[in-house]
Formats: sequence, structure tokens, C-alpha cells
Amino acid sequence: MFTSRINNMTPSATIEITSKIAELKKKGIEIIAFNIGEPDFDTPENIRERAKEGLDIGHTRYTPAAGTIELREEIAKKLYKENKLKYSYNDIIVSNGAKQSIMNALLTLCEKGDEVVIPSPYWVSYIEMVKLTGAKPVLVQLEEKDNFKLDIEKIKQNINEKTKCIMLNSPNNPTGSIYTEKQLREIGKICVDNDIYILADEIYEKLIYDGEKHISIGTFSEEIKNKTILINGVSKSYAMTGWRIGYAAGPRKLVKAMSDLQGHMTSGPNAPAQYASLEALANTEKSVEVMVKEFDRRRKYIVDRINSIEGMTCNLPKGAFYVMPNVKSFYGKSYASYKIKNSMDLTNYLLEEAKIAVAPGEAFGINNNIRIAYSNSMENIEKGMNQMENALRKLK
Repeated sequence: MFTSRINNMTPSATIEITSKIAELKKKGIEIIAFNIGEPDFDTPENIRERAKEGLDIGHTRYTPAAGTIELREEIAKKLYKENKLKYSYNDIIVSNGAKQSIMNALLTLCEKGDEVVIPSPYWVSYIEMVKLTGAKPVLVQLEEKDNFKLDIEKIKQNINEKTKCIMLNSPNNPTGSIYTEKQLREIGKICVDNDIYILADEIYEKLIYDGEKHISIGTFSEEIKNKTILINGVSKSYAMTGWRIGYAAGPRKLVKAMSDLQGHMTSGPNAPAQYASLEALANTEKSVEVMVKEFDRRRKYIVDRINSIEGMTCNLPKGAFYVMPNVKSFYGKSYASYKIKNSMDLTNYLLEEAKIAVAPGEAFGINNNIRIAYSNSMENIEKGMNQMENALRKLK
């Protein structure tokens, strides 16, 4: 009945959990959500006011398919000032969220017979996006004991004449790991030497802790920059997930092809949201600093709290707002009618017994862990951790 691309697509596990939460909430059951990958902060007031201004002065019509020139110029300023990367507005496309920017790039670069190398654990949509192009995702498993750092030798072993691009996400969702300058330089050299594109997802670049610095891979050389498609957006850094503004910067011919594709699929993104994003990029650093400071406080608390629970261990992430505790010790245990065999079983158990929502590690390519987002109030984090510990103690 449906095409092979749809039949071969695996539904998002995180969306499935969201549906279950909606059903429980409909019954009046309170659920603490640690499964949602978005800041719990309101969009800063200056951004909201700029959006209202845009509405009042008529920024409500179609924009160019690639986004307004004004916004693309502001993004170019941001990339030069903060990332040390020089782009013209013609090298940039604004899309309906960073997700569309990634999909645009993959559809422009990849087709049947191509391969895309993806370090694992990975963001849940990467695999399905690659499959939708007809290309084959090639997973390179990173090790928890090494805090999920890039394994350059493993990546080399998975590159061949079919490899079209490598997908990088730093800071990483779901692990919170940050790739080092040395690792990124080595990846850049590999890609230049083998004529491979780099799809660099930097959406969490401002959410970094412990004095770490974000490095854009394209800064190392013009050759690496010419093989890089940088992905970013306003969603995570400025608490604007629902505004749906992402962007990509890269080689002009590639960006032009992505823009032509977007012109046929969705046209330009939401006009008032583009206008508000001008303010986000230019005048919102103080709000970002406040948010990062609070995320850091929650990060330290939740890691300490998880490591105090018998049977759980958790690395300290350096970026984003996720932790990936190891929960393998609970596999094979049970309580009442619940039997825990994998991360999805434990996720369902915690949802129903502890009334907390987490994401199963298997959705991100790792089964011995679950993902917990600490983008929630400290009050909810403390309450949720108590409820989780009580539920886990029941498993025998």
C-alpha cells in the first residue's frame, strides 16, 4: 500500500512515549517528563517582543525560499564572530528547524548506493533520515567507558568508495559528549583525503560546561570548510523549539541546490519567526548565560543523584542537557507483572510505576542505557529521581 521508503522507516520511539504520556495525562495521572529534548525556559522576552513587532509591521508574507537576506546576513555575522567562519548570506539557508536543514543536505548529497557514517549513540532521527534518501547508514559504536569519545580508527575502518558523508553532533545528543580539537582535525583530514562531506550538527553549541570550548570543524582549513555543511538553529540555545528556525551553511553550490529543493517542499520558513530570530542572534547572550548556569547546576545534581542509586552508573556530560545512565544491572529483574529485558521495558516500567518519562537507549543505538533530559525544574528533577529510585528498588 505504501512506498518502500515508508515501510522501511522505524517510527520514533520518543514520539511513541509522548503518545503514552498524553494517554496517562488524559486519565489525570501526573507525569514528570525527562524525555523531551527542549529547554523548559520561556523564550526570552526581547525575542517575543521582536516577534510582536514583526507582526505589527507586516512581516507575515512569503520570504525567499532560503530565508530572508537580513536573517542570513545576521547568521553570517554570528558565524564569523563566534565560530571564526566566513560565509556570505548566499552560503546560508534558513529552514523549518535544524531537522529540515539536515534532511535538505542528505537529500541533496545522498542516494541509493551511498553510505553515511554515523557515530553511535546518535540522535534518533539520523538513521531514518539517511534511509529516506535511499543511502545506507553505517554505524560506528562509541564506548561508554571512554565517555563516548570519537574512535578515529573505527571510523577509518568504515570508510570506502561508497561513503558520501560523515554525520557529527557535538555537543552530542544523547550522550552530552564534546569532540576534541584533535579528534575533529583527524576527521577533517580523513574527509578531505577521501572526498567525503561532513554534516556537522552544532545545535547544542552554547550549552557547554566545565570551561570546555565549542570548535567548528570548518575552522581548521579552507579545504575542510569546503567539505562541511554546518547545521545550527535557535531552538536549543534561545529556548525557541516551537518557532522552527534552523539553518545550514556550506559550499555555495550545495546550499543553492538545498534551497531549490526547499523551494519545492516547504518554501521559506515562518516569516515572523525569522524576524524574531534576528533578535535572538544579536541580543540574547545574557539570557543564554542564565540558562547555561542553571543547566549546569541541574547536571551536577542529577549525575550525583543517579550515581547514588544502587545499580546505576552515569558519566558526567560536558554539553547539551542529557545524561545517559547505564541500567544494565536491572535487566532480568521483575516486579509484579513487569519483566525488564531491555531499555524499552525499563522505560515503560518507569513511566507506569514511577510516573516519570525517560527515553530508551535503544532508540539512540545503545541498549544498556536510558536517556534523561535535565531540561526540567530542579523541583521536578528531585521529585523524579526519588520516584525513580523507589521504583527501581522494587525490581528483584
